[in-house]
Amino acid sequence: MILGIIIACEVGFWAAILSGLAARYILGAKRLGTALLLCAPLIDVVLLIAVTVHLSSGAAASWHHGLAALYIGFSITYGHRMIAWADTRFAHRYADGPAPSKLAGARYAQRCWGDFLRTLGAAVIAGGILAAITWWIDDPVRTEALTRWNGILGIVVAAEFIWALSYTIWPRKLSTSTVQNLSTP
Repeated sequence: MILGIIIACEVGFWAAILSGLAARYILGAKRLGTALLLCAPLIDVVLLIAVTVHLSSGAAASWHHGLAALYIGFSITYGHRMIAWADTRFAHRYADGPAPSKLAGARYAQRCWGDFLRTLGAAVIAGGILAAITWWIDDPVRTEALTRWNGILGIVVAAEFIWALSYTIWPRKLSTSTVQNLSTP
C-alpha cells in the first residue's frame, strides 16, 4: 500500500511541476502556474500523513516506509532545484529563455559540494522522520525495518561525498562541441 502511495506521490509531484510550467509558459497563465507549482510540496505532506496513519493503525514498518522518509528528505532539499532545472528548460523551449548552462571545472565542483550538503540535509531529514516515527510507534519489533535505513543513509551521503571530492581533484572539462557552441556568436 505504502509503495503505491509513494509512486503516486512521485507521479503527482512531477505532474504538479509539469502542469505548473505548462500553464506558465505554454498557456501564459502565470498565477495558475504558480498555484500548481505550490502543490508540489503539499504532496510530501500527504505522503508523511499516509505513512503515519498506516503505522499508527498497527502495521509493521517495512522498507517502503523508509523509502517514503528518504523521498521526503530529498524532495525537501532538492525540490526547489528540480523545479528550477525544469523551469530553465521550459523557459528556453517555450519562452525564448536562455539555454541551460553546462558547468565545468571549479564551478561544477562547487555544485557537487552543494549537492553533498543537500544530500546530507536529506539524510538528516529522513533520519529525523524515521526516528520520530520509531519514537511515535514505540515498538522496536514493528519499527525494526526503519532503523536499518540509517546505514543506507550513511552510504548515500558517503557516495555523494566521494562524487564531490572526485570532481574537486579531477575537474570536469567542457566537451569540444560545448566549447565551440559557447565561442560561436
